[in-house]
Amino acid sequence: MDAAKKQELERFALQIRIGALEQFKSRGFGHVGGSLSVADLLSVLYKTQMTIDPKDPRKPDRDKLVCSKGHAGPAIYSTLALLGYFPYEVLKTLNQPGTTLPSHCDRNKTPGVDMTTGSLGQGTSLACGMALGDRIKGRKNRVFLIVGDGEADEGQVWEACMFASAKKLSNLVLLLDYNKKQLDGPVKEILDPLDFEAKFKAFGFDTVTIDGNDAAALYDALERTKKGGDKPFAIVLDTIKGKGVEEIENMAANHSVTADTQQWDVWQKGLIAKLENEEGIA
Repeated sequence: MDAAKKQELERFALQIRIGALEQFKSRGFGHVGGSLSVADLLSVLYKTQMTIDPKDPRKPDRDKLVCSKGHAGPAIYSTLALLGYFPYEVLKTLNQPGTTLPSHCDRNKTPGVDMTTGSLGQGTSLACGMALGDRIKGRKNRVFLIVGDGEADEGQVWEACMFASAKKLSNLVLLLDYNKKQLDGPVKEILDPLDFEAKFKAFGFDTVTIDGNDAAALYDALERTKKGGDKPFAIVLDTIKGKGVEEIENMAANHSVTADTQQWDVWQKGLIAKLENEEGIA
């Protein structure tokens, strides 16, 4: 990846983060840590990997995204708004009465959301079913699946992984957001997951571990998944929870954060300043 392309992806990730904070500011609280940690992934996915059409969100042969850690919906919404699925101003209605942007992803409410998620563990099974269904129908698309590291405590995740391997779902790409924290504490203290890469390999996945907040590493790993073969893919993303806002990164508990409008403004303006500096360099 050349420097110009990497900078473009980093700018888009900043825009995703700014849009996510816009939503949290409107409510005063939200699942900020795990939304910010996947912004770089979403930038690379939507800008370089996924075949989509904002004018036709349900196009049958589109690439699909299942955000099994559905509480990261605000990062998805920000991405979709920036791509033109709906007006940017709608972001300010997050989780408000009558909104099309509920706190967790809902395919029946939000244009561009491919699957309803939020009940942790279930998204992996859903993504496997989607991938198998697309293959049966002869489609050449891919299904991308984002799973949380705390979510991986759920046995259903691993049952679905066995299914994906048994059915040779090479059109499935599982992306494990290993940001080291879950709702009530560090992942290793709640239930130590041991070696994620070794586990996915043992379950029959073609697996790599990368810096999940680095655009070039993300691009290279995702490009590998285009090769097909007879295995599903897993990319373990070594990420920072709250990535992009240093104060949030350093919070002991940053799964969900409550702050007043002034504080959200401070954090958002910090990201805007970074974006303006990036644009000045381009």
